Amino acid sequence: MKVLYFAWLKEKTGIGEEDISLPENVTDIEGLIGFLKNRGGGFEKAFSDTSLVRVALNMEHVQVSAAIKDSDEIAFFPPVTGG
Repeated sequence: MKVLYFAWLKEKTGIGEEDISLPENVTDIEGLIGFLKNRGGGFEKAFSDTSLVRVALNMEHVQVSAAIKDSDEIAFFPPVTGG
């Protein structure tokens, strides 16, 4: 699975993207966030308030309840405002 981090999520995690093997017990984005937070450090900080995190699954905005699989691309980013 490819995981992408944008804006302050990239700054806090220290990486812009990574490939991970999806743990067997992780079946949705909420579970993935929990897995990432458990890494500690910058990941824990980046996902400390998930109300400030938006997510795209294969380039489509989705809720954290969306099911995921190993071949997916997940992108995490802050809310975006227009102007």
